[in-house]
Amino acid sequence: MTKIINGTSLPNMPWEDKPENYNGVVWRYSENPIIPRDLLKNSNSIFNSAVVPFEDGYAGVFRCDDTTRTMRIHMGKSKDGINWHINEDSIKLKASLGDEREFEHAYDPRVCNIDGKYYVTWCNGYHGPTIGVGYTEDFETLIQLENAFIPFNRNGVLFPRKINGKFAMLSRPSDNGHTPFGDIFYSESPDMEHWGHHRHVMSTSKNVLSWQKTKIGAGPIPIETDEGWLLIYHGVLTSCNGYVYSMGAAILDIDEPWKVKYRTNSYILSPQTAYECVGDVPNVAFPCATLADADTGRIAIYYGAADTVTALAFTTVDELVDFVKKDSSEGNIV
Repeated sequence: MTKIINGTSLPNMPWEDKPENYNGVVWRYSENPIIPRDLLKNSNSIFNSAVVPFEDGYAGVFRCDDTTRTMRIHMGKSKDGINWHINEDSIKLKASLGDEREFEHAYDPRVCNIDGKYYVTWCNGYHGPTIGVGYTEDFETLIQLENAFIPFNRNGVLFPRKINGKFAMLSRPSDNGHTPFGDIFYSESPDMEHWGHHRHVMSTSKNVLSWQKTKIGAGPIPIETDEGWLLIYHGVLTSCNGYVYSMGAAILDIDEPWKVKYRTNSYILSPQTAYECVGDVPNVAFPCATLADADTGRIAIYYGAADTVTALAFTTVDELVDFVKKDSSEGNIV
């Protein structure tokens, strides 16, 4: 039995049992997608969004591309984690030092609760894509901190507690375009402002036909378990018809998270349904958040589908960790 460490009891989190005779380790919610593309008056699409438990329900930060196709992030709240009220207005930043800065654009947020403060990371436009950082305590106001890195970088994902006394983040150095490459790296900070101690975590697959051959990137906030940090990530295959984004999982060392203990050879979910295969960007299943119940080990995964809508999938920590360990091989660790 795998145990979630420093977890939260979430008896009311979204959940649906695995369908009978289903062989996969991750299964989709039968009512997907949970957030349509046009939930807001001027939204073209709502996807690649992050949620956390908050007060007596849930809160989150949502990527909402508008009808001008400008990428913005909005805050929202929900009682059940499925039915969401998302603010019509995008987030207006409040700078921590009075240095007000406008978004060039903002997309693909993650939210991480560290000691009761909700840190938000996102892909921030600053002379090219980099990792924006801010925090909120009420999901009404977002206080902007310094960008974590200079361009070009994406997929900034914080760990939910300090490691060896430092804040810790995963990221993927990239370029200014669609990035036909990319490995996952680890960085530390004493103050959420100055980042260093950069370490390589893992590379794309050596198998030229692999679902994770082109690039990889961290997904939801890692889940702390007694086996190590459980990381769900995305991997990309370049097919004859373009990119295909699927989900994989890895287990990282608890004290030195740049060391990979296990990593899946196989994907745990790939785009196969209509809402994952048809949309603004076809063939995308892009995980950005999880809810995990420490009492039962249940995990709900929020993911963007076809860069158009938000969907939900489920697994358990026991089943997923067991799958990662059995599906891993020495040749695919890095």
